[in-house]
Amino acid sequence: MHDPLILAGRSFGSRLIVGTGKYKSVEDTGRAVDASGAEIVTVAIRRVDLADKSSGSLMSFLRTHTKKFLTLPNTAGCFTAEDAVRTLRLARELELGGEGDGHGPLVKLEVIGDPQTLYPDNEQTLEAAKLLVKEGFVVLPYCMDDPIVCRKLEEIGCAAVMPLAAPIGSGLGIRNPHNLSIILERARVPVLVDAGVGTASDAAVAMELGCHGVLVNSAIALARDPVAMAEAMREGVSAGRKAYLAGRMVKSRYANASSPTSNLIE
Repeated sequence: MHDPLILAGRSFGSRLIVGTGKYKSVEDTGRAVDASGAEIVTVAIRRVDLADKSSGSLMSFLRTHTKKFLTLPNTAGCFTAEDAVRTLRLARELELGGEGDGHGPLVKLEVIGDPQTLYPDNEQTLEAAKLLVKEGFVVLPYCMDDPIVCRKLEEIGCAAVMPLAAPIGSGLGIRNPHNLSIILERARVPVLVDAGVGTASDAAVAMELGCHGVLVNSAIALARDPVAMAEAMREGVSAGRKAYLAGRMVKSRYANASSPTSNLIE
């Protein structure tokens, strides 16, 4: 089934985006990324050694796989709009985000407002998004599952919105499907669930709701078998998308016989 994810004119065959943090080794990262089938892989610019491009380093892995996936720089660890913008300007200098493909660099914006919950700071996120869009970045902002914030980010010019399913790294799954449904009803840009996915069924639920993609990091990296979980996430996203497109049956309060009730044998 040819059903690509379209982000600001770019086409991606996979609707699963994966992260590169929390793995035991770069080798584990590589195996899980390959198993996921992801075509977008995100990396926290402030949490990796950008200068280390030696064999076996994360930067070396990302550089040698540029034809397999797009490296999406993110601003994890930033607590102000100023820090986030500065970080993504550095990513642009490093030619991360696929700027060479005729589009502006694709970037994931995170501005954290609280170190314990890791919830985003709405004001700082909106401020950073305005500056980055003005500078030609293609912005994918991490945000609360708040329809109003998502609308404002879309109006600013963000290429998608990335509402959380639950707190980052919590693995709690989809905590508020009602809010996600409202966001999906109103959004005119892709809605990508970011944060809180714990297992493949969570990813499937997000996709069945109509979300356009899912970003997963901790659920894969911290699984007992990251490669197997990456495969499960790949299949969960695919199954959820197919179920959404197929259209689920109408729910009924009472039983409804699946076999004919007329012309029965007496």
